[in-house]
Order: sequence, then structure tokens, then C-alpha cells
Amino acid sequence: MPRYPNAATIRIVMPRISIVTPSFNQARYLPRAIESIHRQRGDFEIEHIVIDGGSTDGTVDILRSAGDTIQWVSEPDGGQTDAVNKGLARVTGDYVGWLNSDDVYLPGALHTVCRTFQDAPDVQWLYGKVRIIDPNDREIRRLITAYKNRRMRRFDRRKLLVENWISQMGVFWRRSFGHRVGPLDEKLHYCMDYDYWLRMAAVQPGHFVDADLAAFRWYPQSKSGATFVEQFREELRVARRHGGDDRWAMVRHQINYCKIVTAYRLLRVLGR
Repeated sequence: MPRYPNAATIRIVMPRISIVTPSFNQARYLPRAIESIHRQRGDFEIEHIVIDGGSTDGTVDILRSAGDTIQWVSEPDGGQTDAVNKGLARVTGDYVGWLNSDDVYLPGALHTVCRTFQDAPDVQWLYGKVRIIDPNDREIRRLITAYKNRRMRRFDRRKLLVENWISQMGVFWRRSFGHRVGPLDEKLHYCMDYDYWLRMAAVQPGHFVDADLAAFRWYPQSKSGATFVEQFREELRVARRHGGDDRWAMVRHQINYCKIVTAYRLLRVLGR
């Protein structure tokens, strides 16, 4: 007579998705980032790791109030890139993402990510669409979003060398693939993510997910708001590191650099 396992002993193993959040003095926005992660629903487990740089603005109280839903540490670090690497070294999930403390995931994002990886075993990393929001969660700069959404539909590494159209908070990868690519380059302060996409793309093309996964918060005090010139200069250096032999791609990136910096300066003048 066939023997069947006791139903009580059967355990369904759900995939785990690990989210790393670097933070420093972001008590104003951190609760929204945390909520956007932990309100996600689906057949998966969430591992949320917050690496705080020793904040003094109430961030630690916010993290303590989260109980055991978050793994966190608050101590001085070497900046954002160092913090992300510390978090990545701790993750145990099947899939990995990185959400800054002033950004948010949109409803259904993690369900979409897990489903995509499960349905496409060959996909090692993916990216989706990302909105831009202001400090009050209102969507802004829709034309920039529409432009990037159009560019990202077909992945092409050479096209990525010309212009970075992938938004960091919309990217996820298999943990095993991350181990293969290695940690972020801690010599980079603004475009460590762009460098990472190009390193990933050298191994396997990214997979586009036609869904709104996250929202990037723009405000004058953010890195993108306060230091966008330095950001795009570093981005140009990263492109040259990966595609310096492709002179035409580098010329086009230089032209794009001038156009984007001019556009951002105009938006600042217009207060938008």
C-alpha cells in the first residue's frame, strides 16, 4: 500500500527576495520606503536589510520600532556604496534588490519580480519602469520617465554605453548571479549602479519587465538634485572605462552628457 507523507509535515518553500536599503539621516522618508517594501503581497518571503551610516535624526528609533521585520545596523560607514556592499554581503534570498531610503516600490512590484524569475529560469537580472516623484509622493517629470521607458524596451549594451536609461530601484538579480558579478565599486560615489549594470551586461543581457516597479524621489537636496553635474561626469568616466574602444559610442555619450546637464540646469531654473 503506497505511503503518503503526513500533510502536517509538508512545507511549501517560497522564494525569498532580499532588499538592501542604505540610509543616512533620512528619517523623513525612510518610513515610506519601509512601508512600500513590507506592504508587498505575494507568494514570497521578504528579507529587508537596512544599513544605516550612524544617523542622528531619529532613524534608529524608526528601525527599532519595526521589530524583527528588518535586519539593521547603524554605524559609521564609507558612504552609500560601502553601505550597499555591506547589505549585499548579508543577503540570503533567491533574488536581490536595492532600494534607497528615500525611494519606494510600487504595489505589486515584488510579486512581478518573483513571478518573472520563476517563469524565466534563464533570466539572471531584470529591470522595469520607474516613476519620478516629489517629496510629497506626487509624480513629476513625466517626459523624462516616458523617454527612459521608450529607451529601455529593447536591451542593448552598446545603447547603454551611450546613455544610462536604467533606474537603479527598478533592477533585481539572482543572488547567485550577483556573486558572479561581484560587489559594487566603492571608488564610485554616484554611478556605482551604472557600472554594475554594464558589468552585468558583459555577462548576460538584462531582461525588460513592462511594469512600473518603483518610484525615484527627486528633490533639491538629493544626490541627483544637488550634484547632478558630478553625477553625469562620473557616468561618462564609467562609460569610458567599459567602452573606451568604441569611439562612436563615447562621442554620443559626451553629446548626451551635455544635453542632459543642460536640461537639468533648465529644470532647476524653472523650479521643476
